[in-house]
Amino acid sequence: MSDFTITSIEGIACSVPLAAPVMMGLGLAMKREAIVVKVTTEGGLVGWGEAHHGRAPRAVEALVNTTIRDLVIGQDAAETSAVWERVFRNQLATHGTGAAAACALSGLDTALWDIRAQAAGWPLYRLLGGQKKDIPAYAGGVALGYKEPSALVGDVLEVISRGYTAVKLRIGQDVASDLARVRAVREAVGPDFVLLTDANAQYTLADVMAVTPAFEELRIGWLEEPFAPQDRRLYSEAARATRIPLAAGENHYTRYDFAQLIDDGAVGILQPDASKVGGVTEIMRVAALASVAGLPICPHTAITGINMAATVHLIASMPNAKYFEADIAKGNDLRDKLCSSPFEVDAAGNVTPLEAPGIGVEVDEDFLRGHPLTDGPAFVPLDSAVHA
Repeated sequence: MSDFTITSIEGIACSVPLAAPVMMGLGLAMKREAIVVKVTTEGGLVGWGEAHHGRAPRAVEALVNTTIRDLVIGQDAAETSAVWERVFRNQLATHGTGAAAACALSGLDTALWDIRAQAAGWPLYRLLGGQKKDIPAYAGGVALGYKEPSALVGDVLEVISRGYTAVKLRIGQDVASDLARVRAVREAVGPDFVLLTDANAQYTLADVMAVTPAFEELRIGWLEEPFAPQDRRLYSEAARATRIPLAAGENHYTRYDFAQLIDDGAVGILQPDASKVGGVTEIMRVAALASVAGLPICPHTAITGINMAATVHLIASMPNAKYFEADIAKGNDLRDKLCSSPFEVDAAGNVTPLEAPGIGVEVDEDFLRGHPLTDGPAFVPLDSAVHA
């Protein structure tokens, strides 16, 4: 076995412009950005992970390269639980779960699991006790945003032609526009096609009360993040008022946030993101909590091919996992050029985990370092975008 002593940790913030801006609830998406975490061991193994930018990419990058690095250099990369606990106790536990700290820990932890699986000579899903299987994918990553109904229908039919059997629509602009889009798509795809919706925390309780009767009629599979994650009361009130399952979790951090979410009993579909929740170690703990509550896991997927490939491995290792969220944004170089292909959707709309040892993607470090972080927000607020 190699010497697993960690000798180097580096967070590398990067960004690439989108080929075409996308309008959605978060604003006008202009670029993709992430912090890629590289961990090297004394024995020469290199692991890669993604830390979500958390809307503060320079802060997350600095945290990886200072505090996280100082805590972890010299630790054993194979001891993932011990390293996780060391960072958690010294960085997250005393001041609450800050988003930047959770994101930084997520990238580190995923890189350590990449190292463990490489050392074993196994793909990550096998090391986690999973199995190679077909995983249903839905089209929904940073596309299918705010458009005229006819144009949106065209986009949906295009992704269906690529094999997808489920699509997630971006809503949250206003009730009338949202209903017009969803009705147009339902009419185009027929009554049995799986349609999901994501409001990106843009709804009020009144909005939810207005749309959900129609969503029930239109057989919408879930309503994702109608409210901000802190609005627990609103989630509870909305859950009592509709039969549409509520989905949330991409902006919840660590199992402690999810334990509270489960206890509230309002959210029926949990969506942790490995680049935010605490990495591979923590997302598997969340899945275990969800299984006790009888809830499905449908992980949120962002932003690089590293996290996408890791997420497929994770879903293949979770008995209660249901869908993989496929990024369909055209021109996403952090998916297509940063690393080798993270997933392929087959004609039946399924993905399967990669078979190479570790996460299974090859990272182009020259591309990574050649695309440093650029200033400015990744999402231009809607009111600014309208007047731009």
